[in-house]
Amino acid sequence: MGDTNTDEKTKAARPTWDEYFIRMAELASTRSVCSRSKCGAVIVKDKNVISTGYNGAPHGQPNCLEVGFCYRNKNAIKSGTSPELCRAAGCHSESNAIALAAKHGNATTGATMYIYGNSDICTQCRGMIANCGITRVVYMTKFQVMSEYKVPEDWSVHPVDR
Repeated sequence: MGDTNTDEKTKAARPTWDEYFIRMAELASTRSVCSRSKCGAVIVKDKNVISTGYNGAPHGQPNCLEVGFCYRNKNAIKSGTSPELCRAAGCHSESNAIALAAKHGNATTGATMYIYGNSDICTQCRGMIANCGITRVVYMTKFQVMSEYKVPEDWSVHPVDR
């Protein structure tokens, strides 16, 4: 027979599934090549990781670390504006995880996406998440604040209609 106190301590120390996968997203964020923001995403279906992503330049293009500067910082472009003026345009952690899932033939319908990084999810990524059938998003900011979204219900109003 095992020690009951030890078993209880082990259960208390064991992370929940959400904690486990959000920490994987945090680890993915460490691969980011963006000098302004470190974000990571993990797509999970039936408790299995089917894709990961982090923010950075598109495949085959130089990233901020390679060129030695952030264009947006160098030109004082405010965060949340002119996203096309970024080496990672269209290549946020969320969109990269979705693209890699598609590239490798992993269906995302009914999946959960775990995102670690910035204080919000951009409108373009929200649209991609909804369009690929992901139904739940667990999001943690770099300040360790965790939120959960049920995509069909919580994202039913477009930001321009608020």
